[in-house]
Amino acid sequence: MDFAHSADPAVQRQLDRLTLLSPGRDILGLNRIATLLARLGDPQLQLPPVFHVAGTNGKGSTCAFLRAMQEAAGKRVHVYSSPHLVRFNERIRLAGRLIDDALLAPLLEEVLAVAGDLQASFFEVTTAAAFLAFARVPADACVIEVGLGGRLDATNVIPAPVVCGIAQLGIDHQAFLGDKAEQIAAEKAGIARAGVPLVTLAYSASVAESVRAVAAVAGAPVHSLGEGWTIDEHPFAYRDAFGTVALPEPGLAGAHQHLNAALAVAMLRHQQAIVVSESDIAAGIAATRWPARLQPLHHGVLVATLPPGTTLLLDGGHNPAAAEALAIHLGGQRITMILGMLANKDIEGFLRLLAPMVARLVAVPVPGHDHHPPATIAATAAAFGISATTAADIPTALTIAATPVLAPPPPSAVGTDAPPAMTPATDSHTPAVPTGASGTTVAPDLHAPGMAAAADASNASQHASGAPAGSPGRPGTILIAGSLYLAGVALALNGTPPD
Repeated sequence: MDFAHSADPAVQRQLDRLTLLSPGRDILGLNRIATLLARLGDPQLQLPPVFHVAGTNGKGSTCAFLRAMQEAAGKRVHVYSSPHLVRFNERIRLAGRLIDDALLAPLLEEVLAVAGDLQASFFEVTTAAAFLAFARVPADACVIEVGLGGRLDATNVIPAPVVCGIAQLGIDHQAFLGDKAEQIAAEKAGIARAGVPLVTLAYSASVAESVRAVAAVAGAPVHSLGEGWTIDEHPFAYRDAFGTVALPEPGLAGAHQHLNAALAVAMLRHQQAIVVSESDIAAGIAATRWPARLQPLHHGVLVATLPPGTTLLLDGGHNPAAAEALAIHLGGQRITMILGMLANKDIEGFLRLLAPMVARLVAVPVPGHDHHPPATIAATAAAFGISATTAADIPTALTIAATPVLAPPPPSAVGTDAPPAMTPATDSHTPAVPTGASGTTVAPDLHAPGMAAAADASNASQHASGAPAGSPGRPGTILIAGSLYLAGVALALNGTPPD
C-alpha cells in the first residue's frame, strides 16, 4: 500500500477515501481495472501515442529519458510513474507538469464514485485517474511506466502502444512474479503486443529466451541490445541500421544510465509516431533529471546540518542489481550509508557487493511501511564487517554519520576471533548474526559475482588516497539508500521535493 498525503484538503479527502476503499495490498489482474475504465468511458482508448516501459531496475530512468528527449523536440508529454516520493501528484505529469491539486481532487472523486464496489487497489484507481486525465488534456505522447510485473499490471490495458521497452531484469517482487529470473522475465514481457516493437536490453540466454517466447506468442517483433542496435561506451554513442547517434554523458549519474538512455533512444528509433532529431535526442539525454537515482543533494535543511565538504547522495535502490550499479559508480570510494529497507527486500543481497565500500552504516526505519527492524539491518551489516548502529530517523542518522570516526574498524575475516566493529542491540525479532563454523563473524564472499572487483577497487582507492578504510576525519560521502519511500522522506525533510 502506498501511503499518500497532501497539503490540499480537497485532495486529502479523496486520498483518505482511496485508502479506505483499497484492499490495502498490491493485487494483480486486469478485470477490475478494465471494468473501472469501462465505467469511465474507456479513456485508455483515447490516449496520445504510448511508450510502455517495464523492467526490474531502470524503467523509471528510461521513462525520464524518453520524456526529456521528446520535450527537447518541443513535444508535450504525459508521464505516469510510481511510486511517488513526496507528493501523490508526482505520479501524474500532464503535458510536462505535475498535475495540479485543483484538477487532481475532482479527478480522484470522479474515479472513486464508480469504483466503490470493485475493491480496486490503490494503484488501479490511480491508473484510471491518470488515463482519464491523459485522455482529456492534449499532448503529443504518453510515457507509461509499469507498476509491478507487466502481464497483469493495471497499465497493461493499453491495446496498441507505439513501442514497448524492457529495462534491466532481475529478482524482485517474488511473491507476485515468481522466484526464477525466467519467470519474472516472462511476466515483464507480458506487455508485448501484436505488431508493436518490443525493445529490450541484453539478458542471459535463458532470460532472453523467456522474453522472446512471450513476444512470439503475442506477435511482437523483438529488438534487443546486440541484435539490431548497440552502444559504444567511449565515446558514448548509439548505433542501429539507420546510423550512429553521438550521445553526451547522461544527466543521470552512474554507468548503468548509459544502458537506460540507450534503451530510450532505441525505443524512439523503433517507432514512427513521434519524430525526434538526433540533436534533440542528445539534448534530452544531457538534460534528464530523475529524483532518488544517485541524486546529489546540494542544498536544503538536511544538507545544512552536515560538515562543509560532505557529499550527500540519495538512491532508492533496494535489490542486488541496484547494489551492483551503486558499487560500480562508487568505484571503491569508502562511504557512510544510511539504510532502510522494506520487509520484503533482501538485506544481505543488497549489502554483499557494497560491503567493501561501506565504512559505517546507520540503519533506520521506513516510516509508514512494513520494514526490516533497524537492528536486523545493523546485525546483517555487522556480519559483513561493517561498523553498524541504528537510529530512529534520518536526521538522527545524519548526526551519527557526520560524527568523525574515532578509529578504524577492525577487519573481519573468516578464521579469526575478531568481532564486528559494533554489535547492535538485538531483541526477539532480530535474527542472530550469521557466523562461521568456529563461531566467528562471516566475512563477505570475495568470490561472489562482482565482489572481487569491488574489493579491488576499494583497495586501490584507499592506496591512492593514502588513508586506511574508516580512517578518522569528516564523513566524506553519505549515501541514503534502500528504499524509494525512504528517499521520499529524505527529500521531504530536506525541503526539496520533486517538481
